[in-house]
Amino acid sequence: MIWSTVAHIFSILLELFQIGRMSDMDKDLEILVLRYQLGIADRKLNQTIKPNRTEKLTLAILVNRLKSASNRSTNELRSSLRLFSPRTIFRWHNELVKRKWTYDQKNKGGRPKLSQDIQELVVRLAKENPQWGYGKIEGELLKLGVKVSQTTIRNILNRHGIVPAPVRAGSLGWRHLMNHYKSQLLACDFLTVETLFLKTIYIFFFIEVGTRRVHIAGITEYPYGHWVAQQARNFSWLLQERDTDYVCLIRDNDSKYTDSFDTIFESEGINIICTPFKAPNANSFAERWVKTLRVECLDNLLVVNESHLRRVLTEYVDYYNSRRPHQGLNQQTPIPSPPPEPSGLIHNRKILGGIINDYLRIPEDTVASKS
Repeated sequence: MIWSTVAHIFSILLELFQIGRMSDMDKDLEILVLRYQLGIADRKLNQTIKPNRTEKLTLAILVNRLKSASNRSTNELRSSLRLFSPRTIFRWHNELVKRKWTYDQKNKGGRPKLSQDIQELVVRLAKENPQWGYGKIEGELLKLGVKVSQTTIRNILNRHGIVPAPVRAGSLGWRHLMNHYKSQLLACDFLTVETLFLKTIYIFFFIEVGTRRVHIAGITEYPYGHWVAQQARNFSWLLQERDTDYVCLIRDNDSKYTDSFDTIFESEGINIICTPFKAPNANSFAERWVKTLRVECLDNLLVVNESHLRRVLTEYVDYYNSRRPHQGLNQQTPIPSPPPEPSGLIHNRKILGGIINDYLRIPEDTVASKS
């Protein structure tokens, strides 16, 4: 107890000696630092002391001024700092210095960032051409007036998760192969319709896979083999008039397709491809058209007889081939139509008595002349 009292008195005398050596300016600065810390402690009593940016700035400036004015060491500053260590104050000061020399992000140097349109173009070329490497894409962009380095192209493709050309080229599937040969493919199939009096009528049709154009070959109640062969002969004459170049015809294994049916197309240089048993997806384009016909047309009316069905199919197929947009054709029609008028009145043409609405634009002068 006696020794602690003596040590305490000695420390007080030592502090008085140090204060006596300080100038009035140093004393005023130290008093200001102590008062500022007491203000922070009083304001944030009973909670964690976390000074804001302004308080850090003020305390760092005062301590730095006190250190430079009195030439104190770090250990000597501890007598003036009661809430924070000198290391903490100096760290705050270094953060302020870093913030001072941080450049504005808006005016930072370096190569300007590529526009979003150019980045989308690079991604598009890579996806549409799996065998193209970075150099090939760079050359194609130069043809389009866009200068992009191979390093930039690589970085763009990496950000979009597109692997290099050798890996992309190895991932080609049947969809890509079919897109290449679809303009040379034909498909055919049957569908049945039940009339109002429960009579079954067969519809035989062909579809051009590339253009999605549909041809109704015939409608009958009795699809015998010789009847099917005759419809195939009529359709082959139509192909000769159009001077087409089809290579393959896809059909199922129905017994209605006789040897005479195959011989007619083989004589025209068209190979017959039979789908596997119980695999309708192998003739997916024909099956998809059957569903479209039922959903948009046949499910919304009652077929009275064969003559009625023939009129319905004629009107619907004409709309399907010339006016109906197709998602698989980028919203175009199987038979290309002229571009619409830039202005005019929008007319709603009723198909099949209003089951389908077909919208077209009519020039105003045409409407005026009719009226």
